[in-house]
Amino acid sequence: MLRTTPHRPPRSRHDGPSRRPGRLFTLFTVAAVAVLGTAGLSAPASPAPAAPTATPRQMEKLNRGLVSVYTGSGNLVSWRWLATDPDDVAFNVYRGSTKVTSSPVTGSTNYLDQGAAAGSEYTVRPVIGGAEQAASERALQFRGGYLDVPLSPPSGSTTPDGGAYTYEANDASVGDLDGDGALDLVLKWAPTNSKDNSQSGYTGNTIVDGIRLDGTRLWRIDLGRNIRSGAHYTQFQVYDYDGDGRAEVAMKTADGSRDGTGAVVGNASADHRNSSGYILSGPEYLTVFDGRNGAVRSTVDYVPARGTVSSWGDSYGNRVDRFLAGTAYLDGSRPSLIMARGYYTRTVITAWDFRNGALTRRWTFDSSSSANAGRGYDGQGNHALSVADVDQDGRDEIVYGAMAVDDNGAGLWTTRLGHGDAGHVGDLNPSRPGLEYFKVSEETSSPGSWMADARTGQILWQTASGADNGRGVAADIWAGSPGAEAWSASDTTLRSVTGGSLGRKPSSQNFLSWWDGDPVRELLDGTRIDKYGPNGDSRLLTGSGVASNNSTKSTPSLSGDILGDWREEAVWRTSDNRALRIYSTPHTTDRRITTLLHDAQYRTALAWQNTAYNQPPHPSFFIGNGMATPPRPAVTTP
Repeated sequence: MLRTTPHRPPRSRHDGPSRRPGRLFTLFTVAAVAVLGTAGLSAPASPAPAAPTATPRQMEKLNRGLVSVYTGSGNLVSWRWLATDPDDVAFNVYRGSTKVTSSPVTGSTNYLDQGAAAGSEYTVRPVIGGAEQAASERALQFRGGYLDVPLSPPSGSTTPDGGAYTYEANDASVGDLDGDGALDLVLKWAPTNSKDNSQSGYTGNTIVDGIRLDGTRLWRIDLGRNIRSGAHYTQFQVYDYDGDGRAEVAMKTADGSRDGTGAVVGNASADHRNSSGYILSGPEYLTVFDGRNGAVRSTVDYVPARGTVSSWGDSYGNRVDRFLAGTAYLDGSRPSLIMARGYYTRTVITAWDFRNGALTRRWTFDSSSSANAGRGYDGQGNHALSVADVDQDGRDEIVYGAMAVDDNGAGLWTTRLGHGDAGHVGDLNPSRPGLEYFKVSEETSSPGSWMADARTGQILWQTASGADNGRGVAADIWAGSPGAEAWSASDTTLRSVTGGSLGRKPSSQNFLSWWDGDPVRELLDGTRIDKYGPNGDSRLLTGSGVASNNSTKSTPSLSGDILGDWREEAVWRTSDNRALRIYSTPHTTDRRITTLLHDAQYRTALAWQNTAYNQPPHPSFFIGNGMATPPRPAVTTP
């Protein structure tokens, strides 16, 4: 039986110099998992409820996202099948004014124009009920397989102790900032002296830009000296929260933060940094910015306040400033903003609605409140979160490491298996009802990795303990085994969706991409994409002149279905930080899937992807070998 004790995290490469005694566990191997049942869970296993009739969710009104990728022998033209399109819509493809499709395309949303010149211009026209509709926007041209979005790096400077720094393009997100139907980029610039929370020292300011795909900079936000720079400090959300057709940008601010118009939040002259570079005093704010010009729309006090620094697990400023963020459809139809603080000890998650120009607090979950104290919610957070409708009631939950919070802010379940770096929520095992959750553990006394029922937290299988397991992935990467496969850094084998050994594990365990034409997913790591095979991985793409982010995490600025058909683009910074280089697949596919941007679980995953230790997105349904006909989401658009 798992034993609940106060959680004090171990010293590790991610944490500071404090130590804690290990917890006692009865450990189970994969072979013995059948006897585990629901031990240590706060919610019992029970049959999954019947899924309710889907309530349409407010989503972006998108254009076709049309792209033309030169393959060397022609152009692969691909486009979005929108959730607002009829199920039987077909498409004609035009090169200039010439229709190049002999009959409308029905089975996919891509077309290879063999022999066409690289600079050819394309549009597509939907065909509905036999009648051709208006032409789309012109295709973005991916010459050499990529599109460069020009950047203007901020100027470097020096810290109070004389340290010089410059800027590197870091994490990015997408949203329609100006309401024209085309997605725009929001980019975080990281100073070269960014710090992990456990590291003392001054940092440069964090800068955030709004950028169109042609490189036009819409605005620049400078978060100022009272927001420290590093992976755990600034988690920014880009989403249309108020339903006006334009995305807002939300993030934590402080005295001296400067919006896109130059206006200052709070006291412009305040400097709350201490001699170690930490910011442990002064006001903290949550601000929503206008996506069009970066102007402040609403600012409120950040909840929770830091309070007594030591109440979060140490006194020097490490665990008090561990922040996560996300977006969730808590009422089933409109998006809410999720902001959180803490995961090593106390955890506080706050939900906000942005309506009519104002932020209002929907609820706050506090692991130390009278309602939750002693129930095993302390110390269960990951370096990232996931958002999904895990109980299939039409409303989203927050999966926060080894615990989950219901749509109403109440604790849903906890496994009490503690902190970790990576987690994956999706329909990983399509042969059983509902969603599953795969997680790796940093705690050496916990199972190295485990898979659970995402609705109840019931452990389905787990691997042996004994290692700080820093990486782990779950996805269908091999057609030779049904459902998703799972693997992790400290495990020696690739595992089936039921935990059995499948032999050689992939060469990487960082990120994923649907890149080639089949529904089996590929491996994205560093600046490359590989195809898994039992006898070795094969290279599909090596990025040219680009660099990955976040040190050993080796993540792209962004990866996901942001253009073209349902396959995923990879966005890396160029090595000179003068562009974001977007790669789109040159491979044809015979699959037709609604744009993943209209699957709410996938879309919110793109929004939280930049949070702390970036994780790849997963849709609400299974994409992989032997997949069922993909669902058509119910959406409303402005």
